[in-house]
Amino acid sequence: MSSTPAPAPAPAPAPQSTDPGGLAGGRLGTFDIFFFVVAAAAPLAVMAGAAPLAFRLGGIGAPGAYLFSGIVYILCAAGFTAFARYVRNAGAFYAFIGRGLGRTAGGAAAVVALLSYALICGGFYGFLGFYAAETFNPMLGIDVHWAVYALVGLAIVALLGYRQIDIGARVLAVLMILEVVILVVIAVAVLATEGTANFSLEPFAPGNVFNLASGGMFVLALGAFIGFEGTAIYAEEAKRPERTVPRATYLAVGFLAVFYGFIAWIAVAALGVDGLVEYSLSDVFQGLYFMLAESYLGVWASTVMGLLIVTSILAATIAFHNATSRYLFSLGRDGLLPARLGRTHERHRSPATASLVTTIVSLVLISFTVVLNGDPYLQLLLWTNGVGIIGVVALQLLCMISVVRFFSRDRRGHGVFRVVIAPLLGAAGLVAGLVLMLTNLELLTGRTDWVNWALMATLVVAAVVGVVLVRRAPAPADGRASE
Repeated sequence: MSSTPAPAPAPAPAPQSTDPGGLAGGRLGTFDIFFFVVAAAAPLAVMAGAAPLAFRLGGIGAPGAYLFSGIVYILCAAGFTAFARYVRNAGAFYAFIGRGLGRTAGGAAAVVALLSYALICGGFYGFLGFYAAETFNPMLGIDVHWAVYALVGLAIVALLGYRQIDIGARVLAVLMILEVVILVVIAVAVLATEGTANFSLEPFAPGNVFNLASGGMFVLALGAFIGFEGTAIYAEEAKRPERTVPRATYLAVGFLAVFYGFIAWIAVAALGVDGLVEYSLSDVFQGLYFMLAESYLGVWASTVMGLLIVTSILAATIAFHNATSRYLFSLGRDGLLPARLGRTHERHRSPATASLVTTIVSLVLISFTVVLNGDPYLQLLLWTNGVGIIGVVALQLLCMISVVRFFSRDRRGHGVFRVVIAPLLGAAGLVAGLVLMLTNLELLTGRTDWVNWALMATLVVAAVVGVVLVRRAPAPADGRASE
């Protein structure tokens, strides 16, 4: 580490911004990227679908767990955004880890990231099909197979992935705002009705947040922030990425931390500490937020929330599709995968070929599940996302190590807290999260047998494949994945 910080060099311009064969530079502003990241988090699905289970597993400390998890990711974001000034590549994990830890590590990270995002994306079609069937079939009095809804979603996502990136950003903005608004309306109704009668800080007390029963709760809380690193994926397509990427990252993580913590706390404000504990242990615990919507606003609110969960999942699927496509594009451009994947559409400047391949992979997963009569939620969603979430968290940890190593030789004008202390603290939080996930695999996969470790083994295989690919591929001329 240099004793006197060197002046920070001006960030290099994104290499693809003027390349007619590259991604379309200057298309995305701060809020466009913000919407991609928050949409990937699927806040309504997290609160209505996962938060009730977090209360059941860990007690009333769930609001504090969400807030603490957000703090961990804000610490990660400090070093992450500093590093993003020097590495701009649509394959964020691949480029970051390769730059800090070497090209071999970058190659392993590349295929692990690609597998993780592709599985999360494909699995979300099961999530979408399941919730759409549960919502629309009773409402319309029909009996449509979940796969039909999944295929309709696949067509929408494929179309948006093929077109200009800013069109997808506008769609995500609308969908995300709607899902946030319904939760805010419920929160306002609860506070207006209950006043301060049930106000309590107990959900944030350390003893309630960190206890012997909180392991499963933190699996859900940390998993709710998956995708925050997506801000760097869009650096090549951002306006003034040296400012846009950090702003979008801090804004997204900060918003999710406060929003999750607040909406989880609203359940306490509605039912009181004892009432929430009792409800979370009942047989109907999973319908907590639907019950609040109906009780404080009426049946219409519960119905609207059911519809918006479907659009929330669709928005998340769009975001993960875009991320997967850009990893494929980056690896094709850098020679690890066929070069055709690294080509963009002549008019839209989108990674059209990579997007098409991502669509085909998702179609195969849907078809495979249907042919084997698999369950869209318990198998297509949980099995794929269990692998994907652990893969992403492991890569986030390696990314923090990479940040520290990169800046240990020269802080490049950044403060020691931002590029050393904060990433190390974030890494410590991620280590704890990874241990919790691996020791609570049943929450992520729905299985308690050998299937869990067979699924996790795919990450090891992906890392080995990545090492083989990077050793066979020529080094990128611009040093994208190595210093």
